Amino acid sequence: MDVSVIMPVLNEAGRIADGLRRAWATGPAEVIVVDGGSADGTPALARQGGAQLVVSPPGRGVQLNAGARVARGDVLLFLHADTWLAPDALAQIEAAFANPRVEAGAFVQRIQAVGIAYRLLERGNAVRAARLGLPYGDQGIFLRRSLFDRVGGFAEVAIMEDLLLMKRVRRLTRPVLLRGPLYVSARRWQRNGVVRQTARNWLLVAALHLGAKPERLAAWYRPEGKSGNSSGGG
Repeated sequence: MDVSVIMPVLNEAGRIADGLRRAWATGPAEVIVVDGGSADGTPALARQGGAQLVVSPPGRGVQLNAGARVARGDVLLFLHADTWLAPDALAQIEAAFANPRVEAGAFVQRIQAVGIAYRLLERGNAVRAARLGLPYGDQGIFLRRSLFDRVGGFAEVAIMEDLLLMKRVRRLTRPVLLRGPLYVSARRWQRNGVVRQTARNWLLVAALHLGAKPERLAAWYRPEGKSGNSSGGG
């Protein structure tokens, strides 16, 4: 089983070296870094770390699709730059895919921070992924390449591309949740506060279900007008 790790980045010079080292430690066939216009030296660091560099317009859905187009693996694993997997994660995927009915999945998270709020958040995210079949991008979504092509890849929208993808996947198959863990930086929750960040994410999901356009949601999610790769996950 050949796994292609695809990592979208934007100004991640402080993290990319460690992220690539940890990605290679899992034993993928290739690691593809898709840069959305970094101005901090991220592309050079990605090359130094042995990744195949793809330059793309910014936007996580756009970047992930750009990476998938050049990927050679029969399994695509999409990782955020501030997440990393346990060394045996690809072995877990291979064991799961020994069942031909399994076509997609994600991992149990371990948020890198101390406190009951983070443990509750991990549990809630695991329940959502396992029971609803809707993991988010910060849970390490992986798919057979054939399924990714069947659902048409990621929606190239401003936000919530991970949820939109998994809603289409769920119509065809039930994603599995593997034990991982997938380690997650707590920077987003620490910056915005656990309760506030989680409430914002729930509101985003509810608004999307009610028919709100992702571009409008992105304007609310990033009122400062910042560009970036924010997702509704978490």
